[in-house]
Amino acid sequence: MFTHIVLFKLKDNRPASVADTRARLESLATGIPTLRGLEVGVDVTHSGRSYDLALITRFDDAAGFQVYREHPVHLPVLAHIGEAAESVVAVDYES
Repeated sequence: MFTHIVLFKLKDNRPASVADTRARLESLATGIPTLRGLEVGVDVTHSGRSYDLALITRFDDAAGFQVYREHPVHLPVLAHIGEAAESVVAVDYES
C-alpha cells in the first residue's frame, strides 16, 4: 500500500473558500483507476499551527500514485491548489 498525505494552508481560509477547495479535492475520488481510497478533512481546532485541509489518498503501489499525479482529473485540482494555497506539506510512504 502506498499512502500520500497532503496538508494545505489556504491564502483565503474563509468557510466558502475552504468548502470550494474541499469539493475539488473530493472530486478526485472518481475517474482515477489507481486510486484505492481518498479522505478529505477540514481542520476543526484552528490553532496557529493548524493547516486548513488534509488529503489522504491510497494506492496499491508507487506506480499507481504516479498514474494519479499525471491523470487529467488531477491536473486541474493541482492548478487550483497552486493558486489557492499559501503552504503545502506532504508525506508519502509505503506500508
